[in-house]
Amino acid sequence: MAEKNIHLKINGMEVEAPAGSTILEAARIIGIEIPTLCYLKEINEIGACRICMVEVKGARGLVTACVFPVAEGMEVFTNTEKVRKSRKGTLELILSTHDKNCLSCVRSGNCELQKLCKEFGVDDPDYYAGENIRYAFDDSAAHMVRDNNKCILCRRCVAACDSQCISVIGANARGFDTHISSPFDKDLADVSCISCGQCIVNCPTGAIVEKDESAAVFAAINDPKKFVVVHTAPSIRVTLGEAFGMKIGTNVQGKMVAALRRLGFDKVFDTDFGADLTIMEEAHEFLERVKNGGTLPMITSCSPGWVKYCEHYYPDLIAHLSSCKSPQQMQGAVIKTWYAKKLGIDPKHIFVVGIMPCTAKKFENKRDDQSASGLPDVDISLTTRELARMIESAGIYFRDLPDEAYDNPLGDATGAAVIFGATGGVMEAALRTAVETLTGEQLASPDFTEVRGTAGIKEATYHVAGMDVKVAVASGTKNARVLMDKIRAGEADYHFIEIMGCPGGCVNGGGQPIQHAVVRNFHDLRSMRAATLYEADKNLPLRKSHESPAIKMIYEEFLGEPGSHLAHEVLHTSYAARPKYR
Repeated sequence: MAEKNIHLKINGMEVEAPAGSTILEAARIIGIEIPTLCYLKEINEIGACRICMVEVKGARGLVTACVFPVAEGMEVFTNTEKVRKSRKGTLELILSTHDKNCLSCVRSGNCELQKLCKEFGVDDPDYYAGENIRYAFDDSAAHMVRDNNKCILCRRCVAACDSQCISVIGANARGFDTHISSPFDKDLADVSCISCGQCIVNCPTGAIVEKDESAAVFAAINDPKKFVVVHTAPSIRVTLGEAFGMKIGTNVQGKMVAALRRLGFDKVFDTDFGADLTIMEEAHEFLERVKNGGTLPMITSCSPGWVKYCEHYYPDLIAHLSSCKSPQQMQGAVIKTWYAKKLGIDPKHIFVVGIMPCTAKKFENKRDDQSASGLPDVDISLTTRELARMIESAGIYFRDLPDEAYDNPLGDATGAAVIFGATGGVMEAALRTAVETLTGEQLASPDFTEVRGTAGIKEATYHVAGMDVKVAVASGTKNARVLMDKIRAGEADYHFIEIMGCPGGCVNGGGQPIQHAVVRNFHDLRSMRAATLYEADKNLPLRKSHESPAIKMIYEEFLGEPGSHLAHEVLHTSYAARPKYR
């Protein structure tokens, strides 16, 4: 029997809220936003920051709105003098140990602490003169920098890491000495961090940021000896606009291309070409394993965070990984081999930049066996956020830009590549090609909707060419762990598995635009961004990777056929077991 709704008053207004709601959730029903700093829905509901304190009639003192349940007849007050004084005092105490170099902070203007301090008029210098601890930067990891001088001990990063089942950071020491760090204060490079960056997108301040490499890109652009090529991942087109105040999920592909040209890149390509190429190789590899008794289930290798997770936590199952490089690396590899030859440019003069949703890409392009030309396939990976800052610093008015098209041939792609940015997209794209290859017949519809959606784990079975093909999709390493444990225990009967390191896939990657917790808590970013990718796929004339004229061209002119010896040299890679330590 369904529970009845709860009736209460908030600031004198009648509110009807579902049973089990918190005061924070009930207030949102009538458009009241109660501020928070530590709260992340279903991830970090600990009531620790004390910013969300409200008055409840009859209660002894203030209560935390983020965890306090509503009750029938309750009367709540969210904006009294007592409440405001409490919030301001808490903010002043937080600032008393906080690095206040806001002007030079990468999160200035998009910092939740800064926003609240402005709203509550926090400017009392008396709180800034007390004892303080100075922490050294931890820039040991390839993808990020930790600055505990800006940490407010909200523990959102800890919760995000725990929700990924990684748990390599936590609260060390006690009392005034409490700080967030790895066990025994090890450098992040010395623990089993998978570089997913979920801690970064959930941090309310500038305590954790990606390792910014935009200066090196500007230097390359301004070097007349370098031919600088940029390519953008599938999901960037539906997230970059958020950095410029545009609606969540807006497709800004044309404006993005225009901005990149104005930044001075010599060529602007689409990583979707690399995604189509990945499908050609991955589908061929899958069919070869099925026909010849290879290791099954085969698992996708597009997500470097997931691959690193497998190397650390499931080294005994590495053989299940596809040997295909990711779309970023394939794109770089063909730019420095096939495309360099077509242009007659020595690869050493070509500088390749990937614009990625993922901080783990900064680790991936430094991996071994990612240098088809004898040089790194990709020189630098920038996050969506780094690109947005480059555009701003160059004085480019993004919202006013015209729509421009990618350069060819590495700017041509199909709808199958576009959906790589959403969880289930790689699986669906692979199925479109694998099924038509197996049956020799054209699909009545290219849509495999069973693997779509943001559920952590999805399963489906397709009857193809006289056999049942069982597939599974997981996003977030917490869900990957479930499938991997089944494989390790011999309980999995899947043929093909897609795994993405970030919950929801690349649209929710650790390099995507920062959205404050209030947006993350009450808007489904993953679905909103993914919906635009599926819409783009639906509207493209070609929706299967093997139908792409550009893909046909590279096989005819260079690679020969999927899975050829040359294709393996250029487009495939290897993996190695890594120690598991926390």
